[in-house]
Amino acid sequence: MSLGITLVSHVSDIAEGLPKLLNQVAKDVPITTAGGTNDGDIGTSMEKIMSAFDNNSADEILAFYDLGSAKMNLEMAMEMSDKKVHLYNTAFIEGAYTAASLIQAGVSLDDIEKQLKPLTIKD
Repeated sequence: MSLGITLVSHVSDIAEGLPKLLNQVAKDVPITTAGGTNDGDIGTSMEKIMSAFDNNSADEILAFYDLGSAKMNLEMAMEMSDKKVHLYNTAFIEGAYTAASLIQAGVSLDDIEKQLKPLTIKD
C-alpha cells in the first residue's frame, strides 16, 4: 500500500505553492492539488478534487484542506472516488507537512494519524 497527499485550498496559488515546501522533506511522496474554482475564482471545485485523487499515483490518499467549506466538496468527492481517502481536519500546512515527512520516512498510517491528532482543529 502506498500513501499520497491531496491538498485542497480555496486559492490556487496556495494549493500549488504548498508542495514546494513539502517536497523539501518528502520528495518521493505523490502530492496532488486542487485549488480554486473551475473558473479561477476563490473557492473549491469537486471536479478539481476528483482529478487530484485520480492523478495521485498512491493507493491511499491523505487529504488536507484550508477552510471548512472545502470539507463538503472533499466529502462528496471521496464518495465518488475508487481510492481510499482519509480526510484530516488539521492545521493545513502543519498537518500536510507532518504527514508528508512521515510518509517519506515509511511510517505506518496508524502512527501518522497519532502524530496528526495534536494538530486537529476542534469543531
